[in-house]
This record gives sequence, structure tokens and C-alpha cells, in this order.
Amino acid sequence: MATPGAAATGELPLFPLSSVLFPGGRLELRIFEPRYLDLVRECARTGAGFGVCLVVRGTEVGAPAVPAAIGTVARIEDFSTLPDGLLGITTRGGERFRVQRTRVRDNGLVVGQVEYLPADPELPVPAESGVLATILRRLAEQVGGELAAESDARFDDAAWVAWRLAELLPLEMEERQQMLQSDDPAQRLRWLAEWLPRFQRH
Repeated sequence: MATPGAAATGELPLFPLSSVLFPGGRLELRIFEPRYLDLVRECARTGAGFGVCLVVRGTEVGAPAVPAAIGTVARIEDFSTLPDGLLGITTRGGERFRVQRTRVRDNGLVVGQVEYLPADPELPVPAESGVLATILRRLAEQVGGELAAESDARFDDAAWVAWRLAELLPLEMEERQQMLQSDDPAQRLRWLAEWLPRFQRH
């Protein structure tokens, strides 16, 4: 029986990547290695997700890579056959998790024992970060699609604004991982405000 207030834990197959997936974000993947084809079949059969973690050591392809300690659950939304004949999947980011330990299956797939992290608290965009919400609105108008179709209320959600703006800005992977590892939506916005001048035209 779980201890009251204890965090949920479980096993999760991991997909180490040279990128960071944020909660609510969309990630398209090209699947060709047998271990990941097996993973996709398993997820399609069970409806479960898999974990996306930034590669800390190693590479995406070949020998099992060492994943970052904090990652995001990815759930498959769509399948496609790519022009080169390979399998393509579209995934959506869910909850964050912390990797406690890992093991490697016979097929080379890394499986993590993970602790699922709490959802972000509901927090309005602080007044000092309001310009970031305005910038995101302007970018949403430019890129269109699902981001432009979001409700006005979303643009006053500190966590959502931080994640979506971080996806659109050309941040370093270490900065993206730093954002993912923070439990404080307001702190994520402060980091974005600090990094933003790098991307503004002079």
C-alpha cells in the first residue's frame, strides 16, 4: 500500500534523445532501430507512454545511452509512413519524472524505475513576466496551428507560457534541461527573461 502523500513510481521504457520534451509539447520521431520499433508496438498495444530523456552520455543510435535524471512521459498520438518508408510517430508530452535507476533489456532498450513528479501548480503569469506572455502571443500568430488556436486563459498560465516559449526559442539543450528540472514555473519565466536578449534583433 502506498504511503499517504508518496509520489507514484513505476517502470518506464526510456528513449534517450538529443532533445528535451516539455509537458504539453509535441515531438515527432523517426523510428528505425529494432528496440524502438518494439517499444512503439508495446505502447500501441497497451496505450502506455514512454520516457523521453536528454542524452547525458552516449548517442541516440547504437549502444544504450545514459539518460538525464529528469525526463517527460511521451504518449503516441499518431502514426505515419515517412517518405523513406520508415515509421513516423507523433507524440505529446505528459508528466515529468525522475529516473531512480535503470536497466537494459536484451534488445538494448533502457528501462527506468521512475518517480513521477507532481503537476505544476496553477499560477498566473507574474506581472514582471507579462512581456513573455505578450511575446508568446505574437509568436503564436506567426506560427499559427494549434498554438494560435489556444484560449486566452492559456496565456495567463505561467507553466504553459514558459514551456511553449522555451519550445520556440533557440535555447541550448542544457538550458532546456534546466527548465525541465525546475519545479517552479515563475523561476522558469525568470530564466527565459534572462536569456531572451540573446535572440532579440539589435
